[in-house]
Amino acid sequence: MQERSKAARLLDHIEEIVIATLIGAATLLIFVAVAQRYGLSGVASVYRWSRVEDIPWLTSLSKSLFFTIAYVRLTWAQELCIFMIVWMAKFGAAYGVRTGIHVGVDILVERLTGTAKSALIIAGLLAGALFTAFVGTLGAHLVWHIAGTGQTSAVLELPMWIVYLAVPLGSYLMCYRFLEVAWTFWRTGERPHHDPGKVEGVDAPPPAEGAR
Repeated sequence: MQERSKAARLLDHIEEIVIATLIGAATLLIFVAVAQRYGLSGVASVYRWSRVEDIPWLTSLSKSLFFTIAYVRLTWAQELCIFMIVWMAKFGAAYGVRTGIHVGVDILVERLTGTAKSALIIAGLLAGALFTAFVGTLGAHLVWHIAGTGQTSAVLELPMWIVYLAVPLGSYLMCYRFLEVAWTFWRTGERPHHDPGKVEGVDAPPPAEGAR
C-alpha cells in the first residue's frame, strides 16, 4: 500500500475522531435520557406503593428523589442526538469510501480483466466524485439560504445552517475520498478493501499446524 502523506494521515485522524466523538456522545446522551425516563417512572411507582402501604419515610424519600431527577431537563436530548447522527452519517460515508466498506454491486467489474476492468473502476469512482460534488454544491447553496432566513431548531434554538452544514462538508469530503481512491488506483492499481473478519489493530494468529 502506498505511503500516505502527513497531511493525509492527519485528515484521516480528524475524520475518525469526529465520527467516534459524535457516535459516542449520541449513544451516551440517549442512554442518560432513557435512564432518566425509566428512573422517573420507577420512583413514581415506589412513591405510589409507599403511600398505599403507609410508609412515610419512603414516601418522602421517593418524592424528593423524583423531583431531583426531574430537575434535569433532557427534552432537548432527542433533537441533539438527531443532529449528531446526521453529522456522523455524512462523515461516516466519506470514511466508507476511504476504507472500502460501502456495499456495491461489482459482479460485472470482477468478471472483467485488464484495461476494461481498470477503466470501469475509474469511471465509477469519478462518477461518485461528480455526484458528491454536485450534492455538496447544492448543500452549500442550501446553507447560504438557511443562514439568511435566521431559522433555528425547535428545541435547542440552534441556527439551522449549522445543522445543514453537514451536507456540503460531508459531501465534499466524500468527493475528495473518491478522487483520492481513483488517483491511488490509477498509480498503483490498489483499491481499499474491507475484510469483515478483520479487526483493525488485531492480527489474526497463524493457523494451527494440523489445520494446514
